[in-house]
Amino acid sequence: MAKYGYIRVSTKEQNPDRQYEALLSYGVKRENIYTDYMSGKDFKRPEYVRLLKRMRRGDCLVVKSIDRLGRNYEEIIEQWRMLCKVKHVDIEVIEFPLLNTNQSRDGLTGVFISDITLQILAYLAQTEREFIRLRQAEGIAIAQAKGIHFGVPKKAIPAEFNESFRLWKEGKCTSREAAKRAGMSHSTFYRRCRKCMEQRQICSK
Repeated sequence: MAKYGYIRVSTKEQNPDRQYEALLSYGVKRENIYTDYMSGKDFKRPEYVRLLKRMRRGDCLVVKSIDRLGRNYEEIIEQWRMLCKVKHVDIEVIEFPLLNTNQSRDGLTGVFISDITLQILAYLAQTEREFIRLRQAEGIAIAQAKGIHFGVPKKAIPAEFNESFRLWKEGKCTSREAAKRAGMSHSTFYRRCRKCMEQRQICSK
């Protein structure tokens, strides 16, 4: 049985040393440690793919924390099942030994216990995410009922806009001159003019 380690950091700026030292202390050889400097967006990660090809039935994959396998629990469970049920390799999680699949001699009990534990963690994580979204939605609804608005506040339309718009529309000045007269950037002035024309608003009096 060979023991391998996997490290993932989101960017090259992040330091993988803590994960690396943890794997070495756990008994993983340097030449058996694979590191990806990529996000958990997908599993088309070069080092992870190389690791999967190298591992054989009965080998063991060691990670410092379970989130190194993916960006969310759905992906983690998918990879977990692939490793345990398809590749038939064991998984050891340094920070959460209860997830280790090789806790018994024949491996069956270990896989069973770790599967249940992983499902519970996934359920709790999903429930917490839903509670957070619900609390956010409730908070926003309460704030809006009190007249609180979110996002970047819209800038007031300058008083000079109407006159500038009229002069530009009548061809008495260019759009850039009109924008300058209104105290607006050219892009903002043009966007406002287009909106007025699309909505057929009477902007000049």
